[in-house]
Amino acid sequence: MPAPTTTSEIIFSEQANHNFSKTLGDLKRSTLSIQNRLQSILHDAAFARQVAEAYGRPMIANERCGSWYIDPELKGGGAYFKSTDGHTGVWKFSSRRLNLHLLEIIGKNDGCIIIDSTRRGKRMPDALSKTIPIWCSVLNRVLFPNETQLHNLYTPPQVVSQSEHAQMTNLLPSFAEALLSLKISLDELRSHITKPLRPIWVTPESNLAPTSSIYEKFHPIICCTVSRRVPGGELSEGGYIQGAGDDTENWAHGLTPPLFWRNKETLLATAEYDMPELIESLVKEAKSSGDGAHLIRSVKPTTILFVAPTGSIAESEAEKNTCIINLLPKTTDQSTWQTSLTRVDVGLGPHKVGSRNLRTSLPFIIGFIKKALDCSKSETLAKFKIIVACESGKDLSIGVALAISCLFFDDEGLLLVDAGKAPRIDKNFIRSRLGWCSTSMPDANPNRATVQSVNSFLMERSS
Repeated sequence: MPAPTTTSEIIFSEQANHNFSKTLGDLKRSTLSIQNRLQSILHDAAFARQVAEAYGRPMIANERCGSWYIDPELKGGGAYFKSTDGHTGVWKFSSRRLNLHLLEIIGKNDGCIIIDSTRRGKRMPDALSKTIPIWCSVLNRVLFPNETQLHNLYTPPQVVSQSEHAQMTNLLPSFAEALLSLKISLDELRSHITKPLRPIWVTPESNLAPTSSIYEKFHPIICCTVSRRVPGGELSEGGYIQGAGDDTENWAHGLTPPLFWRNKETLLATAEYDMPELIESLVKEAKSSGDGAHLIRSVKPTTILFVAPTGSIAESEAEKNTCIINLLPKTTDQSTWQTSLTRVDVGLGPHKVGSRNLRTSLPFIIGFIKKALDCSKSETLAKFKIIVACESGKDLSIGVALAISCLFFDDEGLLLVDAGKAPRIDKNFIRSRLGWCSTSMPDANPNRATVQSVNSFLMERSS
């Protein structure tokens, strides 16, 4: 009697099994195509518009993901609430991402809608379920200190357990103290809002009904998760991808939300295999036209310290009494950095490499500024400008501006009499000056390594 056939023989041989795994991988990659991502983004953007129409409040993109789901013509602003600040066990109120600029928008519109998404399997991102609720409660505690009934933490019970909610609540007093230590003008913040903030959650599973309700007791912060929850794999969803706007470094080829919305018909009419080439040409065209360049922006309360992307500083070079520190995304020798009496081009390198190299380059940069200030005549000092530029205008330049604000300015934003010799600097002092950058430029998003390099330089200098 022949031996019974084994299961492995019935299903696949080893070689067949290898081919089957490869086939599944190919299918998954084809499902996660650029075309499917862009179609999914448009699908979710339609839901975002429905929420905006129902609640009648402006849409705020929780950057970077949220911007994909809002037509730039309908975008009411941007915010930076990180999911990592709401991860279980590591909850925090970030001094790097204060988002205080939202208060003016919230006050004028009796609330706002914050748009975000999350990847497969989750109901909503931690940014919406935990980071924003913490932010609301902390601000309520600081702005309405004597009205303790307004200090409660509100979280979605279907996402946040009672135990986690209690642990987060225990941390709120320390978070409020941390915000107060930044010495931000509370009167100015109170001038924007008249009621406390309270989060409300909306997902594609919610029942939307048009409402013109005025919330008498609070300003509603409507936390909108735009993507439909996909419990299984993408292969079962007919091409729909939950959180399609996330992880852009893995699929977008440099495509940005504004480029997508401006060229969406062309992109969606292009075959998948032609998509990378089309995107490359769109990105190149946008860069050559200076598309996306931001204006040179001041670091308030100073009136002479500015931050900018490299592409916007050309016209400033001809201005007298203007110091330019241009941070390059390539590594260059220090002997080549100073290109004129009023300009340095500091080759730090790209991304995290540049952040690490910043620490050793700061003595050169600070020395350059001090010399320029010392050489300026007293009658021209009032017209003196310092412009710090980097590729994005949001990372390395923010780090250098932070160091400069600590060493050359007093608490009112005025130049120190003995410039470059600030009083003893500690971490709270640095955080308060980082608050200048956060409130002046809400979209500034310095890399953690950038801030660490500045901290190390300043603490060593102060010790």
